[in-house]
Amino acid sequence: MYQLAGLSRHTSEDIARAEGQSTARWHVLSVLSDGPMTVSSAARRLGLARQSVQRVVNELKAAGLVVGTGNPHDGRAPLVHLSDSGRQTLARLDAAGRRHRSQLLADTDLDPGSLNQARTTINQLIHMLSAQTTDITTNETTR
Repeated sequence: MYQLAGLSRHTSEDIARAEGQSTARWHVLSVLSDGPMTVSSAARRLGLARQSVQRVVNELKAAGLVVGTGNPHDGRAPLVHLSDSGRQTLARLDAAGRRHRSQLLADTDLDPGSLNQARTTINQLIHMLSAQTTDITTNETTR
């Protein structure tokens, strides 16, 4: 898994660079595509420190790819969401990623169904480990 993750990161970085972005920006744009959220919420979704996500959000704001708005639930933590330009950039990144995966699949004996099954399995593992991490954290804080 570590080898796959490392290779995937290198490939993603190449794709992002070709679009004038970084994988960090791509990840944050992708998370924000689910709707407005705070930087802390985005960081939790990505499994990263809030400070590192804040740095990327600041870069994305400066580039006009995201905007901040007031948060009715917490005035100190603005909501961040994609701008039109951010949605277009994310669409280009995602399309480039799909093209790259299609080219890779064409060069192997893997079919899209196999790739989708692998994705489903990995998502199930992520869900299982996320739930386990929550349980471990809860148990440790109640001891």
